[in-house]
Amino acid sequence: MNGTDAPAVGALGDFLRGRRARLSPEDAGIVSYGTRRVPGLRREELAQLAGISPTYYTRLEQGQSTNASETVIEAIARALDLDDAERTHLHDLAKPARNGRRRPARPDAARPSTVRLINAMADVPAVVLGRRTEVLAWNPLAHALLAGHYDPASPERPADRPNLTRMLFLDPHTRDLYARWDEEAARDVASLRLFAGRYRDDRELADLVGELILKSDTFAALWAKHPVYKCQSGRKHFRHPEVGEFELEFEVLHLPDDSGHRILTYTALPGTPSELSLRLLGSASITSAATT
Repeated sequence: MNGTDAPAVGALGDFLRGRRARLSPEDAGIVSYGTRRVPGLRREELAQLAGISPTYYTRLEQGQSTNASETVIEAIARALDLDDAERTHLHDLAKPARNGRRRPARPDAARPSTVRLINAMADVPAVVLGRRTEVLAWNPLAHALLAGHYDPASPERPADRPNLTRMLFLDPHTRDLYARWDEEAARDVASLRLFAGRYRDDRELADLVGELILKSDTFAALWAKHPVYKCQSGRKHFRHPEVGEFELEFEVLHLPDDSGHRILTYTALPGTPSELSLRLLGSASITSAATT
């Protein structure tokens, strides 16, 4: 096993143990015998449900086997009653790690056409995110909404790009921005877990996770639970310093390549006070841009 394999193997074992612990014998239709020292299914019970040998499953969970077939992984996913996001994550973690020496990472960048697209959305806050939740580009309204205290041009400089996850856990201004911060934090970590499983050889992503584990007890506690969530759409509740409290619907649009880039947009329901708040914020951002 090389250094590239080790983190993924640990993540795979953690994920399997966590999901096995949440599934009771009654839920799985298994008759329980004896005293259970820990919650959930025993390894041999899960192996029985998946139709594989207990020895093989134990080796897989302990990281002693790293070449499980798609059929075996799918059988385990069914036995654990995983949802679509969790099943995808399990398959990502179980894939053999890439061999060979890593090339030095080049600074990521949004495609110019993608930047033009979000800038054309003048009335919609829109952000281009990289796989590590770093801001590759944002339009003026998104900057005013999410990070008015940051330099608007900061996404253009790889060395000091804003990172939405780092901001959420380490920046007091960003923490105050979310009226339901706990909800936002849990969703963010669960989404980041998916990317960490998909891009296991991304050193910068691993460094980001390590930094946040060291600097934020809340992030560390959430990360240890191994949550997984495919964050596609939903609602966010803001407490903005300029326009007060309002809520916006968000959509995440994944670009059709392997870059991990996605566009995050925010909209308000027509005819609501939130729509008025967003318009006021847009007017304020235009005025601010004109005076700088």
